[in-house]
Amino acid sequence: MAETVKDKNRENRKIYAPAVDIIETTNNILLFADMPGVNEKTVDVTVEKNLLTIHGMIEPTIDDKLTLVFSEYGSGDYQRVFSLTDEIDKNNIKATVRNGVLKLVLPKTEKIKTRKIEVSGEA
Repeated sequence: MAETVKDKNRENRKIYAPAVDIIETTNNILLFADMPGVNEKTVDVTVEKNLLTIHGMIEPTIDDKLTLVFSEYGSGDYQRVFSLTDEIDKNNIKATVRNGVLKLVLPKTEKIKTRKIEVSGEA
């Protein structure tokens, strides 16, 4: 599903919500966003207060001299916004992109990580 957004820098662009997989590990939350056509220069990841925003910009692939007759693939930019809790260490989020898949590593804060408690034989 897409919505058209007026942006003075990007004209009337369709904005798609990328499909996302979220995986929780012991120390991190991993987020994988499918954003075909983006690379490290055309994707932005920002954190403001408790909002994590991912935005990918796609340049049109049709030459201006050609006329598109039929298309089954919608083109536009990507954007998703996620609310973060205080359980995420916002200062140490890491982002990589490869083959149109954005990977975010959201580390958990020390206070919520599972830790093993040593048990001794003395009471």
